[in-house]
Amino acid sequence: MRLLIIGDLGGQLVAASRIANNSGAKVLHVADIESGLKATRGSKQIDIVFIDVNQDIQKLVSGLVNERINIPVIACGIKNDADAAVRAIKAGAKEYLPLPPQEELIAAIFASICASDESGTLIATSAAMKKVIAIADQIANSEASILITGESGTGKEVIAKYIHMKSKRASCDLIAVNCAAIPENLLESELFGHEKGSFTGAAERRIGKFEAANGSTILLDEISEMDLKLQAKLLRVIQEKEVVRIGSNNPIKLECRLIATSNRDLISYVKDGNFREDLFYRLNVINIELPPLRERKDDIEQLSNYFVDKYAKLNAIPKKSISEEAMQKLMDYNWPGNVREIENCIHRALLLSNSEEISANDIILIGESRLSKANTHRTLEQIEREAIANTIDNCTGDELKASMVLGISVRTLRAKLKQYKLG
Repeated sequence: MRLLIIGDLGGQLVAASRIANNSGAKVLHVADIESGLKATRGSKQIDIVFIDVNQDIQKLVSGLVNERINIPVIACGIKNDADAAVRAIKAGAKEYLPLPPQEELIAAIFASICASDESGTLIATSAAMKKVIAIADQIANSEASILITGESGTGKEVIAKYIHMKSKRASCDLIAVNCAAIPENLLESELFGHEKGSFTGAAERRIGKFEAANGSTILLDEISEMDLKLQAKLLRVIQEKEVVRIGSNNPIKLECRLIATSNRDLISYVKDGNFREDLFYRLNVINIELPPLRERKDDIEQLSNYFVDKYAKLNAIPKKSISEEAMQKLMDYNWPGNVREIENCIHRALLLSNSEEISANDIILIGESRLSKANTHRTLEQIEREAIANTIDNCTGDELKASMVLGISVRTLRAKLKQYKLG
């Protein structure tokens, strides 16, 4: 995670930088918007921007949009200034962060941007996961492309991080791109970069993610959501081991390792014409298929305790134990959202528990409210609407997380939200 801070954050720059560093972020600071835009075009990947609420947020956001740069912007202001927060959001900021900064808030923002646990921590009590880790260890130092497949929430990004950290490229940053989260009209520039003047708004040259990953590893997360035309350009980059920025005719040689993930059945996706067959075989040199949580139940207890520790520390509350009844409830559930769902469930239970022990009543499962209200007269649309509404609520409005729990793309989720008027 690389954080760019623009401005002095009302005198809280040092405190915010320290907290960000403690959360695992690398921090870059600039004084103004122009310097900030210049930093986002550089070879170092910027994952998130914190900007002083007194800076011209609209100018920054417009500059990023015009240059097809996809980076979330967080406005920072002293205390809970409602008027400043409203202005910032209207100007295009994704969130408003009150200052002085709080560690748990910054960590939560980082978590929502990453949409996964990037620590590379692997829980492997079950035979199924031990087999996965053995394969990962065996191929980590190779140069082969890797395709990691599995249902949403199984931990594909964590395995990718693990492989990178075990490889000879571990001293370099893993460059990750979520193909499902970036609009189609921005993804090409995000991947390949562009030259000054290559399109309206391209004020300066911009380095793409492939170029930034030179000498390292690039992770193309949910690659199956990529447009077919862009798939063709990606195939050429892989075949030729070179990239051409938009608006340029000069190829740039690449030396990077490619890891891709997908929650789709890519063979069926290829047969249906949604994914290029030649690209599939280029990516699928080595395939690692992650088992769903329902097939690795031996890991549930260790995962639950790991997430209790993680979120007790994040929320600065005492660590709690999990009762036998609560653990049995966790073991009996089918976990359609896999590890990501159990992570959210434990986080929620930890906050809801009023004692030193998490009880079965504190374990709220997504399906419970639907099952308790089961009615044979409900239409499929009604069931789907309720499932989406519950998931959005449990993911605190985070569309990317909700799409992963539901096993659909962000674009599909947004279409459903519009269809069902869920705002």
